[in-house]
Amino acid sequence: MIKRRFSSLFTILFILLFTISASAQSGVGNSSSYLTYGIVAIAALLFLAVIVFVSDNLLMLQAKRMGVDEDGSNYSIFPKVADNTSGDFVEGALPDDEGKTHDLKQGFDIPIQGIAENIIADDIQVNTFAVQPPNFKGISPIPKVVVEVGDEVKAGDHLFFDKKNPDVKYVAPVSGEVIAVNRGAKRAITEVVILADKEQKFRSYNVPNYESCTRKELVNFLLDSGAWIHFTQRPFGVTPGITDVPENIFISTFDTAPLAPDLDFIIDGNGEAFQRGLDVLTKLTLGNVHLGMDGRVGPKNPYVSPVYKEAKNVKKHWFTGQHPIGNVGVQIHHIDPIAPSSKVWTLSVQDVLTIGDLFLIGQYNAKRTIALTGAELGKPRYVETYIGAKIEDLLKGQIEGENTRIIAGDVLSGRTKTMDGFLNFHDDQVTVMAEGNEVAFLGWLNPFKGKPSVSKTYPLGLFGDMKFRADTNTNGERRAFVVTGQYEKVLPMDIMPQALMKAILANDFEKMEGLGIHELVEEDIAICEFVCTSKQPLQKILRQGLDFVQEQG
Repeated sequence: MIKRRFSSLFTILFILLFTISASAQSGVGNSSSYLTYGIVAIAALLFLAVIVFVSDNLLMLQAKRMGVDEDGSNYSIFPKVADNTSGDFVEGALPDDEGKTHDLKQGFDIPIQGIAENIIADDIQVNTFAVQPPNFKGISPIPKVVVEVGDEVKAGDHLFFDKKNPDVKYVAPVSGEVIAVNRGAKRAITEVVILADKEQKFRSYNVPNYESCTRKELVNFLLDSGAWIHFTQRPFGVTPGITDVPENIFISTFDTAPLAPDLDFIIDGNGEAFQRGLDVLTKLTLGNVHLGMDGRVGPKNPYVSPVYKEAKNVKKHWFTGQHPIGNVGVQIHHIDPIAPSSKVWTLSVQDVLTIGDLFLIGQYNAKRTIALTGAELGKPRYVETYIGAKIEDLLKGQIEGENTRIIAGDVLSGRTKTMDGFLNFHDDQVTVMAEGNEVAFLGWLNPFKGKPSVSKTYPLGLFGDMKFRADTNTNGERRAFVVTGQYEKVLPMDIMPQALMKAILANDFEKMEGLGIHELVEEDIAICEFVCTSKQPLQKILRQGLDFVQEQG
């Protein structure tokens, strides 16, 4: 706390001294006097600041010693606005079962430009779609493809299945002609590509009554219809096995990643399908369906959709703080942490809509509202399309910059794509950023160049509401993996991420389990990768550890 405040103070004093020196150089005969007075003034301010900050620290220590405050951070000469408001509820919100919101202190909202405006583009037409086997962790590199190039398919028709789990079907998101089955290294299948019909056709289903059918009948229908692959099972972030029964199911109703889509906007008008999806999910779990709700108050979140607030047959849990509080993994950690033997399922809001429509209208509706984001786009906005849309169709004529990078997903956990690539199965966002491959004057040493950073070293960082035109430059290369304590400041989980990463690199199975690897997937650790001084590929390291633990059984 004190270190952070001193950092801000020294930044201000540096600017003040620089200004005084410049004024002294511009004066004719009073430069010596200006400089002397300036140094005396700075010394006086510094002495006063030391007295105030020491007093502030003593106040916090005394509060902690008396047991008034657990860590002393809420008692200060300098009241923090976030601490005074973060426990409030949005209008109509209710506390969770524990009688409080989950007010998380760690985290960081990355302030970058290019958020999508809440309008649906009517001038973007996507014609080509693909289902990509590598999107599903654990599937065989060469699944059994049941269609051929030239075949006509309807939305919901089977495209391929995993040879290890033949009951799990992967289906077409749209109707049309299969125009390619693309292969990669070692002839692994990378894409099954479909040229969509202008008028969509849907496969017919004999939809069971979810209220009266057995769980086995319900599971068989979800497997055959393709809805099963919308579930992600933790630990490991894999598609569930056909005999797996989740202890609980978790859904986050808000996303706090950089430039993330507004899920309140997306859910508007889809309340019936969302509720039907929730009703179906309650039949699949031994426990409960949990909704992670956005409990922040202020201009960043002035509204929570009544679709979420009025949802029935679920348990609602409210969260306040900064990113990554919107990550379902963080929410699970604070609601019901995952043990090594646990099995829980997660899915997105739009996945719930797909399941709801399946039981409501009897169609596999893979429609997705995608946020086109990034400062390099002329008009960041939303487009209605389907799962696996082609990047070129989405962005043709939309990019204004020349030297750019296309990311399927957000800038923290998304994947780089080319114009001839496709959105991944779970993507609801495309981000376009400037490449950071140009040499900048003074590089990261330039204190006046605005860039998103957790550090208060940059003077522009003192302006909390400022958003930056970011690029992909990492401002440094990979270095020695040193202990900094940075990860713990931005990850609101009772986990020691740096110790866990080192345990993974050492292939220490027992330490990995003891340090909570089962609670994490890549998106949870992505914010730690952003702040990492050592520039370590933490998401890649984590996946290496998850695969190792899963192989050990």
